[in-house]
Amino acid sequence: MRAQLTQRMLLSLVLGLLFLSTAAMGSCSANYQGLLQQLQSQADLLQDTSLLLDPYIRLQGLDTSELRKLCKERPGAFPSQDALWELSRWDLLRTLNATLGQALHRLTALQQDFPKARDWLTVTMNIRGFQNNIHCLSQLLRASSETAKPTQASPGASPPPIPASDAFQHKLEGCQFLSGFHRLMGSAGQVFREWGKTPRRSRRHSPRHLALRKGPRGVQLFRRGRRLVPRGQLPR
Repeated sequence: MRAQLTQRMLLSLVLGLLFLSTAAMGSCSANYQGLLQQLQSQADLLQDTSLLLDPYIRLQGLDTSELRKLCKERPGAFPSQDALWELSRWDLLRTLNATLGQALHRLTALQQDFPKARDWLTVTMNIRGFQNNIHCLSQLLRASSETAKPTQASPGASPPPIPASDAFQHKLEGCQFLSGFHRLMGSAGQVFREWGKTPRRSRRHSPRHLALRKGPRGVQLFRRGRRLVPRGQLPR
């Protein structure tokens, strides 16, 4: 199991270096679906709590049932999955990029709590590779009519709180931050997965918005102006 994890992380590091070298050359892929698949794969990797959260909990002596309960994500530290669905594609990419930039600063501050530099380098390189793919996908979307008038970025992307001076509080805030980071990556992966199923559609085609548009008892709704009305109320 340990050998498989090591092989996976080494492959991830190679991919991260490849993405960074591509960015350095100023070249981006024009393959929309290919970029989505890369972002989805990177998000799936970075949501794995065995990379950061689990070793942090063990190393900081928080590996008890009671203390683990305190390691839940702080509300508002990262955008929720519902908040991500509310954004246009352009704004979601901007929000993720800004949030990951803030997360990198926080991870740098926590680096001293991780003695295994190889694992740490793997994570940070993949975050930068993730940001590079966001940049490339943004360039593709910028040329489309869907992003001609971007709206305001989500207010949920606030900087993670600065650790307090108290040692125990510092440990708790560290594990709460890592818990939120992994959850954010899982939420981003779900969004990109749906983008692949509904290419170039707006956020209103997300599973959440589609559910809201269903009528009572399975009645199919149709748009009339700005209102949704049942089939029987449409004019003949």
